[in-house]
Amino acid sequence: MFNRQLLALIKKEFTLEFRQKASLGGVLVYVIATIFISALTFNKIIAPAVWNALFWIIFLFSAITICGKSFTKESGGAALHNYVIYKPLTFFASKLIYNFIFLLTISLITLFFYSWFIGYLISNFTLFGIVLVLACLGFSAILTLMSAIASKTDNTNTMMSILSFPVLIPVLILVLRISKQAIDGLSWSVSTDFLLILISVNAICIVLSILLFPYLWRA
Repeated sequence: MFNRQLLALIKKEFTLEFRQKASLGGVLVYVIATIFISALTFNKIIAPAVWNALFWIIFLFSAITICGKSFTKESGGAALHNYVIYKPLTFFASKLIYNFIFLLTISLITLFFYSWFIGYLISNFTLFGIVLVLACLGFSAILTLMSAIASKTDNTNTMMSILSFPVLIPVLILVLRISKQAIDGLSWSVSTDFLLILISVNAICIVLSILLFPYLWRA
């Protein structure tokens, strides 16, 4: 029953997204425009640290845009219907998985165009790829919960930004450090401890989100 409901909810999220196309189109326009302007500015002459920072700035704002709308549609009659039909864990898991898949897809597209227009500086792509997946997972867990909290307020977009940035800082610091090591091509032994910390932080974020969401669900 749990699996059927979960798959049905995830399918519904993707169906709504591809039917409306507003969020996908908006994020892609933002990503490509930012990359194009950056390419004109740097003309493929860019320091690795700047390359790394700029990529994650684009990633950060894309993630907030994607995950910030998670619960904006769930109001009024729709919220009551979901409350009656679905369990909170199932509903939250569907939002989290959808945001993770969507964010990972956008991140890969971003990396492709970013490397094409600005230059490819990654020495250890395997490590960078692992960091990208972990970043998508951590950001999705945090931002999905923040979106649920912000949806209870009158000014959802503003509250989403205010609540998200402080919580995202630990994940962002780790991601910036490990991805810079991947760009520099440092040994795996240098990054192992940071990877384990990032995995632990992600696990804590996911567990806390699962524990806290039922209280928001009943509010």
